[in-house]
Amino acid sequence: MDRRTLSHIDEELDSSEVAALCFLCRDVVNRKRLEGVKDAKGLFVRLEERGLLENCAFLSQLLHTIRREDLLSLLETDSRRLEETDANPILSDYSVMLYQIYEDMTKENLDKMKFLLSGSLGRRQIETCNTALDVFAEMEKNGQLSINRLDKLHTALLQLDQQLASTVHRYMQGLTEHRDTSVTPHVSMDHQRVSIPSQPEQAALAIPETQPSAAGQNVYADSEPHSKLISVPDQGDYYDMIHNPHGLCVVINNEEFTGTELKNRAGTQQDEDALRSVFTQLGFVVTVKKNLTAEAMRHELKTLGLRDFSNDDALVVCVLSHGEKGCVFGTDEQGVSLRELTQPFTSERARTLARKPKLFFIQACQGSGYQRGSVPCPPRQEEEDRESRLEEDAGRVYGETVPSDADFLLGMATVPECKSFRNTSTGSIYIQQLCTQLMRSAHSSEMDDILTILTRVNREVSKGNYLNYKQMPEPKYTLTKKLVLKCLGADRDRVQP
Repeated sequence: MDRRTLSHIDEELDSSEVAALCFLCRDVVNRKRLEGVKDAKGLFVRLEERGLLENCAFLSQLLHTIRREDLLSLLETDSRRLEETDANPILSDYSVMLYQIYEDMTKENLDKMKFLLSGSLGRRQIETCNTALDVFAEMEKNGQLSINRLDKLHTALLQLDQQLASTVHRYMQGLTEHRDTSVTPHVSMDHQRVSIPSQPEQAALAIPETQPSAAGQNVYADSEPHSKLISVPDQGDYYDMIHNPHGLCVVINNEEFTGTELKNRAGTQQDEDALRSVFTQLGFVVTVKKNLTAEAMRHELKTLGLRDFSNDDALVVCVLSHGEKGCVFGTDEQGVSLRELTQPFTSERARTLARKPKLFFIQACQGSGYQRGSVPCPPRQEEEDRESRLEEDAGRVYGETVPSDADFLLGMATVPECKSFRNTSTGSIYIQQLCTQLMRSAHSSEMDDILTILTRVNREVSKGNYLNYKQMPEPKYTLTKKLVLKCLGADRDRVQP
């Protein structure tokens, strides 16, 4: 190709466009050879080494992809169709898809994506990434992104922008359909698959192991089963968690029951502290209400239900108190039914909370009975001191009600009819385990949803013996999507008195 033309194109391209071209060329040029490229002329040298500038076909694809059609007129017109140009590989759908995400991503979403991935990629590595393309390259280095591993990217984008996530989703669907057919689809400029160059020596250089091979087949690593491409998550599977902060977390902590037959709840301050710390780190504004009567609890929740939740992603309400089946107690020993807790936040009453998750965590007994294991196990000698500090959060019996409206989660410390336990020194068994599992998941590279976390809470709590009895938490939910909670930064103070 004429060098004057290439020089003219080089003069018209800025550094960000050159970086984008280098990213797209990773399918056909060794990535090490691209690391030192600073301008388009350097890239053209690398392409010439691979015989990719013998005609204008490949460069035309590159310029078209980065939307520099104004430069296409500088290239000589090749009368042959691109899919018939055997000597030139075609840009892969995979790279073009990633470029489209980069092009459509705002600075705000880039910052959010970097934060979401910092736990799995490492803070130092993620801080060196200036663009989405840099992030994608870093994910590939860490084995978290490839042509047949897109789940982590898709899950992260679901929390940022549904449109960006849909770009990955459409590609994953197309890749699965392509894998299931023996007919090679027609190659188009918008979504092009890689075709192997006819020369044997060029073929070895053009297609890295993560890229599709010829005849519409895909290359898989031994550790990556084909089923990963079949199990394509729906972009509507996850609740949006896109605001900062995500919303409110209200903690009602009833500790003192003066003038009633109920004991004060020693150890509940530790639960309050744990919930405040955890949900602050998870990106919620935490508000604590202490020692409320039943009527005061109803008033607080009804007032909260009048809030405009338009800029919130979710609502969390935690109630720490004595209780009985279907209710929790105010400090005046009067009951508030579970339905009264949730009713102010139904879609009918709180319209700006419609289709958003509403999480309620209840630390209170749900009856006067005890839950036993299949074989009673006496406490070991070293556990007796700890067991002696366990108390019950118990009271009278009320009729059980369960929220029937959509998008509610009710995390109960125990099953109906049974007591729950609280350590007077370290806090309640359920709340402390809930906080432990929430933070473990928040810092993990996995994208566990809230129901997976609560299943772990069930398992860990059920293992213990408390005053020689058992405790079995019970989540009840009408969630319609998966909810993933990740830290937004422990250094941000969102706690309100």
